[in-house]
Amino acid sequence: MSEDDPPGRDPEHLLAYIERFASVLTDSGIPRMPARVFAALLTADDGRLTSQQLSITLDISPAAVSGAVRYLSQIGLVTRERDPGSRRDRYRVLDEVWQDVILQRDTLLARWEASLTEGVAVVGPETPAGRRLAESVVMFQFLRRELSGMLERWYAQRAALRAEAARGGLDGRDALVARALAPAPAPASPNRSEQPDGAQIRDQTRTLRGSSASAT
Repeated sequence: MSEDDPPGRDPEHLLAYIERFASVLTDSGIPRMPARVFAALLTADDGRLTSQQLSITLDISPAAVSGAVRYLSQIGLVTRERDPGSRRDRYRVLDEVWQDVILQRDTLLARWEASLTEGVAVVGPETPAGRRLAESVVMFQFLRRELSGMLERWYAQRAALRAEAARGGLDGRDALVARALAPAPAPASPNRSEQPDGAQIRDQTRTLRGSSASAT
């Protein structure tokens, strides 16, 4: 992949993984070429590759690299850097890229929530459509609250993991990788008591009804 990659890495196996991961990203809505470029950057040890390196690795044209990087930059997955005294750009994926993606999703959820709230007033809070939209508003409010708490817990866990790796040297880093490769725990069953019930939805509908009345 790059001059910094370990010599023992099998380029064919790595490329096969890049293509598999790119397919997962494509199924999630990212166009194929940006998905391949992002996967290549994510699997480079320092997270940085030049346009030429990406072109050679993925067997694509420089124009294809440029278009893919432009897309990835627009959605905040990749940044462009230039070494001091060099005229050659390097494209970089940040270590915290997934956290940034989740934070962007919070912004998206906020926009959906605001638009749905407006929709309640448009269709009428007492209508079946208004109740459906109100329930959606309550759900997005719930998701945004949970998302904020989840990120706070992750920051604390990440700090603990990094401290463990720093104390343990190579063994600490191996322990971190071992945790990543361990079987994932079974997901907890949904707690119905924490989900919006009919009373909560009715309260939310009354609130939205009052908001729409005061607005008029």
